[in-house]
Amino acid sequence: MSRTAPRGPYKPGRIRQESEQRILNAATSTFSQHGYAGTSMQSIADMAGVPKANVHYYFKNKLGVYTAVLENILGLWDTVLNDLTVEDDPADALCRYIDAKITFSRTHPQESRVFAKEMLSGAPHLQEFLAADYRAWLEARLTIFRGWISAGKMDPIDPAHLLFMIWGSTQHYADFEPQVMQSLGTDSLQQAHFDAAAKTVKQVILKGCGLTPT
Repeated sequence: MSRTAPRGPYKPGRIRQESEQRILNAATSTFSQHGYAGTSMQSIADMAGVPKANVHYYFKNKLGVYTAVLENILGLWDTVLNDLTVEDDPADALCRYIDAKITFSRTHPQESRVFAKEMLSGAPHLQEFLAADYRAWLEARLTIFRGWISAGKMDPIDPAHLLFMIWGSTQHYADFEPQVMQSLGTDSLQQAHFDAAAKTVKQVILKGCGLTPT
């Protein structure tokens, strides 16, 4: 009597998670190209290769999909700083953060552009979140930077504007990719380009903080 090959451990919700992620990936691509107003549930379904009813099964409406996409983006961006403590070495922490942000621009350029479009539109779907939850999260991080400054671990700079500079310099490689490619004389950005970007941003940012890149 033949026996079927043993299956791996059952993972509750695996199929649901895979289906949701497929839809979110398609939505990210569509929102990146056409913005919120230019995207429909049907266009998301077409991009995902599933019936429109499937999209509605997982997400009530377009706003629900869009909100999930934005939450995913912020989650990916902020992971490195979530466990930051005043006991950490600021040079090491900043280097890890800059490396992570540059890597995100390389591996998730569409996500970065979706967020940029939302900001350029006045953040109509993120105003409440940015004013409450995100501001509280950011203030907790800024408190750590102020602790480093008070302890003499880094030069006295405004930590909020420091983070703004990091965000702008690292996300530039995704949001303005055509400009970067034309300026560098290449038809595609390679790993070496991102490595050079990370090295340069770290040198400039850390030296400006009185730190030495690790």
